[in-house]
Amino acid sequence: MTPHLTHLLLLLLPLALSSPHPPARLPKLLPHAPTPLLRSSFSARALLDLTTRCNSSCLQGREQEVQEEQLTEKLAFETLYADGSRTLTTVDVEEEEEEPEGGVAAHLARRAPLRRRPRSRRVRRQIYGADGRFNIQGDNFLLDYPFSTAVRISTGCTGVLVSRQHVLTAAHCVHDGKDYVKGARKLRVGFLIPPSINGTEGGLRSAKKPLVRWARVKRTRVPKGWIQGPQEVSMDFDYALLELRWPHRRPFMRLSVAPSSEDLAGKRIHFSGFDSDRSGELVYRFCPVEEESSDLIYQHCDARPGASGSGVYGRVWDNSLERWERKVIGIFSGHQWLEIDGENRDYNVAVRITPLKFAQICYWLHGNRLDCSQE
Repeated sequence: MTPHLTHLLLLLLPLALSSPHPPARLPKLLPHAPTPLLRSSFSARALLDLTTRCNSSCLQGREQEVQEEQLTEKLAFETLYADGSRTLTTVDVEEEEEEPEGGVAAHLARRAPLRRRPRSRRVRRQIYGADGRFNIQGDNFLLDYPFSTAVRISTGCTGVLVSRQHVLTAAHCVHDGKDYVKGARKLRVGFLIPPSINGTEGGLRSAKKPLVRWARVKRTRVPKGWIQGPQEVSMDFDYALLELRWPHRRPFMRLSVAPSSEDLAGKRIHFSGFDSDRSGELVYRFCPVEEESSDLIYQHCDARPGASGSGVYGRVWDNSLERWERKVIGIFSGHQWLEIDGENRDYNVAVRITPLKFAQICYWLHGNRLDCSQE
């Protein structure tokens, strides 16, 4: 066993953690009847390396109160079907009786200020210092949880299994903010199959890369907060949910509202994806959270194009099981430049699953709001 693999195994072992915090209070989404839309022209090109910029005025704008009308508009969503038709579903947000001051509309308005930590010198985009990624190989890893939850998206991105029939990925993998990408017309999800399971003789296994079994997508859902036009693109809503035609048999990872990094095991996040510079390989990485806002997680996890859409996970407390569990708390989006006090800072960025986003994605998963609760 190599030193790198031994180190990786040690990192995956349970960690001693502080006492759990109570779960976040969840809002409820009240969807209206879907409205038919014109068929998509599928004219957009898939963008595998999303890069955005945000300056001090952008950050200040995020601190302003979000009106309920704007909030419900962003939480509306489009549904794209396999035959190319699509619908728009608008929603209302139901406030909890004991909601903290400011109401549900304040969920997006309450922006935590960026918590600044010492910077790492940037060497090249999305790789910081020595490359800290691990190639995941062999049956014992590719088919084992949590690596088995990572899947390929036919447009060139990564996704994570979040139910028996659903995959969470980045919105920009299927939509550029104005139109669906060409590959979304016949979108597929790829499951890695190790060479040994595919009938490869033992002596040749190490020389063979995993094969991919593709499954068709029946339905794709994208929040209206993302569909605003390329010039308006914001990473805050860069997520989409894909529903497969048939259930799969792989383990999946459950969702959680993202806690503060202080409440994560080791204050670390993890994700596995299909980075373009390591063709055909599943690549795992982990790193500490550098800075965070209410909607984004800023970090220096090494990543390359193709990793977009990876499920970002950490160990969070599960009230029903009364133990710490790996759960998806975000979706890896891409790269962002921050301009603060005249200083440029660059980070790899993940979209945080907020209470409102959790409620929306949960509705997509279950088809009703009654089954949606923070577990």
